[in-house]
Amino acid sequence: MTDVSLGMPQLPAPDYPADVRARLEADAREVIARYPDSRSALLPLLHLVQSEEGYVTRTGMRFCADMLDLTTAEVTAVATFYTMYRRRPSGDYQVGVCTNTLCAVMGGDAIFEELQQHLGVGNNGTTPDGKVTLEHIECNAACDFAPVVMVNWEFFDNQTPDSAKRLVDDLRAGRPVEPTRGAPLCTYKETARILAGFPDERPGAVEATGGAGPASLIGLKLAKGEAAPGARVVHPRGEAPQDEPAPGSGHLSSHDAPQRTSASDPEHPSGPVGPARHDGPVTEEGE
Repeated sequence: MTDVSLGMPQLPAPDYPADVRARLEADAREVIARYPDSRSALLPLLHLVQSEEGYVTRTGMRFCADMLDLTTAEVTAVATFYTMYRRRPSGDYQVGVCTNTLCAVMGGDAIFEELQQHLGVGNNGTTPDGKVTLEHIECNAACDFAPVVMVNWEFFDNQTPDSAKRLVDDLRAGRPVEPTRGAPLCTYKETARILAGFPDERPGAVEATGGAGPASLIGLKLAKGEAAPGARVVHPRGEAPQDEPAPGSGHLSSHDAPQRTSASDPEHPSGPVGPARHDGPVTEEGE
């Protein structure tokens, strides 16, 4: 018979040092005050404790439970459900490569494989210098810029294996890196504090912005009754943008806008407008 050892029970999580606890409590009360039900503050509080240590520790979960009068089991259930909460130490920059369908076929799989070899880490692995954590992500919600890489949730669009390797090299070397769109890049801890709902006080960060590309906005334009853009909405990498056709000159496909058919418009019936042409004699039955 094989001996089975269940091990020692896990000790309660240690508390934060007194000065850290006092600072986090002040921030937590500010967050909790925004919600009529304190339990609703759990998600931002998890970002808050993640901004302290770079990941959600057992101490952080105990803190959230204490502040919201929840059990640690309730907090753990939420922290382990959402992938934006890290459960172990991670790098200053979380590099997420989209490997969902469109990004994958456009080169996302190749980017992820080359970055693993280039950095010497696997999925969710962190480089020895603590700078970069590599992760594959199911979708970055930017399909019209595929393949997409995100660093601390900022977009780096239309990437290639070479550009992605230059990106992580610059991050590790401390060289300035500019996202394709959106706010300037900051560390993972700083990002977590912003996600907790605290203002980004860096000069120009709030004014910086970035939105979806034209292909993502076609449905919205059509819903508003606006003309859809022409067939070429996003130019391929390495090519100059082409002039957009005049509004109303065409649609991406026959499904992009309502079409006038006999069923919807009796004034424009379907079928030939001229005399019917038959290759054989016409009978009373129309044969």
